[in-house]
Amino acid sequence: MVKIRNIELGNFPLLLAPMEDVSDPPFRALCKRFGADLMYTEFISSEGLIRDAIKSKQKLDIYEKERPIGIQIFGSDIESMKTATEITEKSNPDIIDINYGCPVKKVACKGAGAGILQDIPKMVKMTAEIVKSTKLPVTVKTRLGWDESSKYIVEVAERLQDVGIEAISIHGRTRKQMYKGEADWSLIAETKNNPRLRIPVFGNGDINSPEKAVEYKRRYGVDGVMIGRASIGNPWIFREIKHFIEFNSHCASPTFIEKVDAVKEHLNTSIDWKGTKLAIAEMKRHYSNYFKGIADFKEIKMKLVTSNDLDEINEILELLREDSEKFEFIMSY
Repeated sequence: MVKIRNIELGNFPLLLAPMEDVSDPPFRALCKRFGADLMYTEFISSEGLIRDAIKSKQKLDIYEKERPIGIQIFGSDIESMKTATEITEKSNPDIIDINYGCPVKKVACKGAGAGILQDIPKMVKMTAEIVKSTKLPVTVKTRLGWDESSKYIVEVAERLQDVGIEAISIHGRTRKQMYKGEADWSLIAETKNNPRLRIPVFGNGDINSPEKAVEYKRRYGVDGVMIGRASIGNPWIFREIKHFIEFNSHCASPTFIEKVDAVKEHLNTSIDWKGTKLAIAEMKRHYSNYFKGIADFKEIKMKLVTSNDLDEINEILELLREDSEKFEFIMSY
């Protein structure tokens, strides 16, 4: 049984990665239903929380049905991160997670996210102060290092453990790599195999199929895997991996009706959470992912992404549902 303090996550937990503009409550609800064992919010700026910025505060929204859930924060200033931790704790998450992995220039070049990998002593000090600032378990998501010459993750994980973190998720690339090339899990395995490390180690990077999840579990010995990009438009990946682990076979792929119903649920819960206008606008980026690979879908997709009328969108989705047999045939073909 993998545990973070007293939070039981099962024998091989599947984690939903924190993803900006993706892992919000509506999407998390779908991932939870299809088998995610632990989920994290979108990352939240410490400075935004201190300024009481609306967008940052909204990301603190969590719901009982999502538990266990972690709220992830990022920043470059230690005092600001301590204050943000205290603000975050009031939302009553199960875990506070520190983002030391975001490679995006506007974050990393300010010394936040993966940027702090250039200053390991500061990373350790910041982590220690955050741990002292909360009664909740603190976890970390990070990368192998800043670049090829600074892949210190084995040492870093141990030092962060020694100042109090209770789990670590490691993306198998450096900051310089961004998301290019293939993730290198060999150092994730070396971190896990460090005899002085007692905390759970979760691997992240390129897990995009049940076979890969099972193979990486066997090959690298991690305690669980964190899934990010492969879940976008495909929350069923958690169900598929769990079935493959248990039965060594594939479960049925989601039907076309399941895909349409997931889109409708995603849209409707987004409307409940953020209002109709914003939900419709932000949902446009998701249609392509949900209906990826379906032939003869371009014209319908264009109607969905260009419409700003909820009744029209619902009508299109209902027509798709009624015409599902045509698309089931195309999917199977």
